[in-house]
Amino acid sequence: MKKYTVLEGAQAIYREGNEVGILISHGFTGTTQSIKPLADAFSNEGYTVACPRLQGHGTAPEDMEKSTYEDWMDSIDEAYDWLTKRCKKIFAAGLSMGGTLALYAALKHKDISGTILINPAIDIPDMENTAENSDERFIDAIGSDIKKPGVYELAYDKTPVAAISQLNRLMGKIHDTLGEIHCPMLIFVSEEDHVVPPDNSEMIFDTVLSEHKELIHLENSYHVATLDGDQDIIIERSLEFIVAYSNAK
Repeated sequence: MKKYTVLEGAQAIYREGNEVGILISHGFTGTTQSIKPLADAFSNEGYTVACPRLQGHGTAPEDMEKSTYEDWMDSIDEAYDWLTKRCKKIFAAGLSMGGTLALYAALKHKDISGTILINPAIDIPDMENTAENSDERFIDAIGSDIKKPGVYELAYDKTPVAAISQLNRLMGKIHDTLGEIHCPMLIFVSEEDHVVPPDNSEMIFDTVLSEHKELIHLENSYHVATLDGDQDIIIERSLEFIVAYSNAK
């Protein structure tokens, strides 16, 4: 089996801090580079942070082609287990498919303190059509959908069609169980997103049974909002959310 080298900047991020832990997941074909600003901000406030490199990501598209959605969930589980050994309260956050995986964490761990979702993916018709109709092994890249000039996402330069099928299966699995989620939730949605339709966030907000939930619209970002013009808003409001619900009884 070929061994792939991890790209510089794509390494997992684990930082020990206090007894409040935050699991942050990057998105489909992306890397931890896209969520490092959140990891830095949270760890600077003293929180314990775990940002796994999802299996098949941060190496080569050919590596991702062999990974499954169960592999990506395993990556989340490993990071969550690491946090449980160090923390009394845990939040899950994620960008794009990372938001989908944060919802998975909330479904699996009913005692989770809250979730923070940034342009989460739950239903992308274009992806479904591609997986069903493409005869290609790879299609064009989907990364770096960023409004701010001169900013780029470290992501694959092509997308494995086999992985798109796995993404669709993951989204379907989570979509069907949204009504089982009750934890506090903060959702950020870009008003213009060329990867995930903004109505995904609306659908999640309307379907989860969380008593405490908020939807925040972002006007100065495209899909990779964590690297875009609303980064400061995401960090500020996320920190407020974490303080509020880590102190909740």
